[in-house]
Amino acid sequence: MEVYKIDITSWTASFRYPNLISGMQPTLEVPPISTVLGLINAAAGTYLKHQNLRLGYYFEYEMEGEDLETIYQIDSDFKYNKKTQKVETIAKSNVIPRRFLFNNFLRIYTDNEQIVEYLSQPYYPILLGRMNDLATIERISKKEKLKENEISEKVRGQVIPFKYRLAGQLQALPQYFTDEFPRKNLGTQPFSIIGHKANVGSNNLLTYRDTLPNGKEVDIFFHTLNFDNE
Repeated sequence: MEVYKIDITSWTASFRYPNLISGMQPTLEVPPISTVLGLINAAAGTYLKHQNLRLGYYFEYEMEGEDLETIYQIDSDFKYNKKTQKVETIAKSNVIPRRFLFNNFLRIYTDNEQIVEYLSQPYYPILLGRMNDLATIERISKKEKLKENEISEKVRGQVIPFKYRLAGQLQALPQYFTDEFPRKNLGTQPFSIIGHKANVGSNNLLTYRDTLPNGKEVDIFFHTLNFDNE
């Protein structure tokens, strides 16, 4: 399989758990598919409706930390001020602990030349999580061939659909979101979140072998994504 490889780095990253909005905010060890597609949308400068997109990626980080973050909570009840003749909202600040990942590396695999063009000259800043998790595109390789594996032994740093029964943290994740307001989840299903330090052993999953900049080998699973008819 011939693909482009896009290497992206960031100092910090944070991938929130769906539907967890109060208390300690942990982070997933691997970005969901929706995060990677959101990054591509930012580079494109527009919302993309993907059809038969083949996408693979690998993610690793150096260490995990915790910080305190100020958030602002908006009261859902709007009040009309007769004196100023304006609608007012009540907002209060709160401090919550948040986990984050430090010194991150993401490699995206795609055979789509248009996506490569978007990432070569991003329209908007690209992020690995929240608005302060700024990322940098370090390198885009020429198209090269990856060898298909008969047996996969090095699946890590990825999210894999749970139907393949690979060991990992089980989490239901959306694959994408609509561009309407409020946004709606698309393609939500259970995934095995397999960190870069994991060892899931030999399996028959269809993957392609790659060598990372640090010399480590990894077996990459490719997702086929189609949201055109959602």
